[in-house]
Amino acid sequence: MRRRPHASVAAGAAVAVVVAVGLAACGVSTTSVTEAEFTNELAIPPLAESTVNGGVRTFDLTAEKGSTEFPGQDGPTETWGFNGSFLGPTLRAERGEKVAVDVANDLDEATSVHWHGMHLPATMDGGPHQMIDPGQTWKPHWTIDQQASTLWYHPHPHGKTEDHVYKGLAGMVILDDDASADADLPDEYGVDDLPLIVQDKSFDDGELELSDDGAEPGMLGDTVMVNGTIGGVQEVTSEKVRLRLLNGSTARTYAFKFPDRSMDLIAGDGGLLDEPAEVDRLRLAPGERAEVVVGFTAGETVRMRSAEVDLGGVAVPATMGGHDSFDVLEFRAAETLTPAPEPAWSPSSHAGDDALVEAEAATTRKFELEEREINGERMDMNRIDEVAYVGDTEVWEVRSKQPIPHSFHIHDVQFEVLSVDGEAPPVEMSGRKDTIYLEPNRDYRLLMRFEDFADPTMPYMYHCHMLLHEDEGMMGQFVVIERGQEAEVGVPAGHDGAGHEH
Repeated sequence: MRRRPHASVAAGAAVAVVVAVGLAACGVSTTSVTEAEFTNELAIPPLAESTVNGGVRTFDLTAEKGSTEFPGQDGPTETWGFNGSFLGPTLRAERGEKVAVDVANDLDEATSVHWHGMHLPATMDGGPHQMIDPGQTWKPHWTIDQQASTLWYHPHPHGKTEDHVYKGLAGMVILDDDASADADLPDEYGVDDLPLIVQDKSFDDGELELSDDGAEPGMLGDTVMVNGTIGGVQEVTSEKVRLRLLNGSTARTYAFKFPDRSMDLIAGDGGLLDEPAEVDRLRLAPGERAEVVVGFTAGETVRMRSAEVDLGGVAVPATMGGHDSFDVLEFRAAETLTPAPEPAWSPSSHAGDDALVEAEAATTRKFELEEREINGERMDMNRIDEVAYVGDTEVWEVRSKQPIPHSFHIHDVQFEVLSVDGEAPPVEMSGRKDTIYLEPNRDYRLLMRFEDFADPTMPYMYHCHMLLHEDEGMMGQFVVIERGQEAEVGVPAGHDGAGHEH
């Protein structure tokens, strides 16, 4: 992969000011996307095979180099993937299952695999403290104990996350529970229940190019792909289709919509909403997911678009993708469609135990994002920034203090958005979330509970999910401990707690 060095944050800001002189008053985009010809069958990531022994469902993942044929490129492109040349299979499991993943690294450099959105012990989280050296295998294991949801997995090496994700290391995780099993929702994977990993890339002489050059919030590619397919086409055979949308890009924020119909929003990052919500468009920042149900008419052809996206009070939307509008995926409906019910579901039997109650919040924490710092600090692998206690409910107040896009992701927990600038959040922010786009200079209040998994030495992360920002230090660490325990100030080098094998 070709990569041009990026400029400093300050230099990038200076460039933005210069560009703003010519662009601020017009709708011009400096980050436009090339419109694709929609002629290629959409690739559907395969469901990962697994084995069950001793009550544990085990998956195998191998990070490896490969080459991928992309339309419009002369010859194959060097890429990375899990169990293949680009992206990875979809892992699927049920609430209550014990799972394990044998993660082998066949690359020539160390990487990690983070289970984004998963509630699990810190030693199994796959963050920058659980690095997998070349030729080694990491064996995390845990019990699924959260709502049915669409999660994902991707590398999390400190300083190199953007590079590893951009090359192709990413895949989905689907969790099921009693509520999703009994729901009136499309559920045939790859047919009327579609995983859609949306990413933007750029190419230089047929190779992937990652070029930051001081741009904020990082490089925005001119080619958009879904599940690695450029100009993807999906055949529709039922009246309603479920789309599991994942923004797997490193920096670009999308506003998904259809030109002539609304969508039923049924789930956010961390699970089903209380009921379907009709939306005309859906903004997703890097790392965010959502599930929608869309209706189709027999014989029609329609495209899902990303419309011009409201980034809030950013300095120069034209340089940050705000003015970009382009087609993402084409749907072609058959002449006869299978009938489908209106989306509906009942609460899970776990709903009472899962409920978050603001009145129970024991602690309120404040987080301010600016430059590449959170609360005035850049990431330090040997510093614990926050300490939470098992069983505590907390409110985190988060604010971006600069006019560029930021998103905020918290490991281990799923939170609820209590308010935005003191007002009730829009319906698009309802339900459980683990990642949220921060419009500049607005206050977001997030409610969460730290259920279990005390570990005084192994931290979880919180960070901006604009991956360039994360790599350059916009990240902090917290531990979850029992009262009476003391957090370790320095995390032991190489401490991973999950075991490696050659």
